[in-house]
Amino acid sequence: MMNIGVPGLILILAIALIIFGPSKLPQLGKAIGETLREFKSSTKEMVDEVTDEFKMDEEKEKAKIKALK
Repeated sequence: MMNIGVPGLILILAIALIIFGPSKLPQLGKAIGETLREFKSSTKEMVDEVTDEFKMDEEKEKAKIKALK
């Protein structure tokens, strides 16, 4: 994976400042933060669902094994 580094980050911020202006940058940062937070939450929910499915399947298999004994 590529590392941007400090000079690259400064360049990106300078370009964003030129394109959006100083008044829009806080709004843009807030929107990006909310988007990342929502993405993280959705990802966690999906992982939890898959984990729960595996646990349920595992419990069913254990129940089947007990029933056979």
